[in-house]
Amino acid sequence: MEAFSSFFQAQSTSRSGWGYDSLKNFRQISPIVQNHLKQVYLSLCCALVASAVGVYLHLLCNIGGFLTTLGCMGSIIWVLSTPPYEEKKRVALLMAAALFQGASVGPLIDLVIKIDPSILISAFVGTAVAFGCFSAAAMLARRREYLYLGGLLSSGISILFWLHFASSIFGGSTAIFKFELYFGLLVFVGYMVVDTQDIIEKAHLGDLDYVKHALTLFTDFAAVFVRILIIMLKNASEKDEKERRKRRH
Repeated sequence: MEAFSSFFQAQSTSRSGWGYDSLKNFRQISPIVQNHLKQVYLSLCCALVASAVGVYLHLLCNIGGFLTTLGCMGSIIWVLSTPPYEEKKRVALLMAAALFQGASVGPLIDLVIKIDPSILISAFVGTAVAFGCFSAAAMLARRREYLYLGGLLSSGISILFWLHFASSIFGGSTAIFKFELYFGLLVFVGYMVVDTQDIIEKAHLGDLDYVKHALTLFTDFAAVFVRILIIMLKNASEKDEKERRKRRH
């Protein structure tokens, strides 16, 4: 409870000081770190394009599934185990991981397109806006202000893991599914803020591995996008079901 109360106190303090003082915090980021962030976000944009290509390949060839999920995980492990000096290889592996991730999400996106294509656009725009806002908040906030939330978010990930594990063994319910969905969205939105500040701090300490940092932000973006997409799809399905019941009566 103390952690949550300190978080809300920090939020109220940051709101009261929002303005020119907040913008001055951006000056705490050195030019070297700013250039590093440009590389990170450029790599992230390229990874999102590669992910879109993966979705398109699934829509054409129906390649998404268990194998592409394994390919994504294998590519991520390969990136993290490859030395930083092998830059081109690591960038290629990052793009491969993004492509496999897009193909893995392809079946869900295919379903959304069949039901209502506008949901896909709304979900992506919503994720991009949320990502931009929370990343900007992390950059404009005082350095290390939100890093302490990493422990709470790790606990949240553990809760989600054990809930999913229990549901797979004992069977899940609609209430548990909704909790996992919305709680997971909250956790990964929090990771957007924490990971952005963590990347900035590591860059200040000399860790300029932009491929690894772009991979971190990509996984956050993908996790939030998938959850927003499922929530919007579920709401649209429930709305259609209600309209059908009204027509029957």
